[in-house]
Amino acid sequence: MASGDPQRTWFPEMIQKLRLEWHESMTIPDLIALCDSLDSMLHEIRSTRNIRSPIVKCPKCGKVGPAAERHVSVRAMILSLSRFNIADSECVKILEKKWAVYRDENRLNLYGKADSGEPMSSGCVDPDAP
Repeated sequence: MASGDPQRTWFPEMIQKLRLEWHESMTIPDLIALCDSLDSMLHEIRSTRNIRSPIVKCPKCGKVGPAAERHVSVRAMILSLSRFNIADSECVKILEKKWAVYRDENRLNLYGKADSGEPMSSGCVDPDAP
């Protein structure tokens, strides 16, 4: 995959940071902080390299425009530990379960932030429509 691929989420420098900063004894809040850092890094990389989101057509309304911006979720970061051979699959399974419990107990969204309870708008539906 080319370094400027608009579909790409994981860049080599992000993987390197994950390798350097992740350890088995990390707490879930520490994992969330690492995820935030990787997400910021992703946006910085895409911005400095002038990588734009791909153009897509919405299957619901037919509108054509840039796809939603990529983000790094906590679960995606956890799964990447196995994907990039940073942690073994058993460790990843345990961590994934801990994250699921912590997320439910603390009512967090995919990114470790307080869940507002409001569905995210797709931008396709007219808010004034009946």
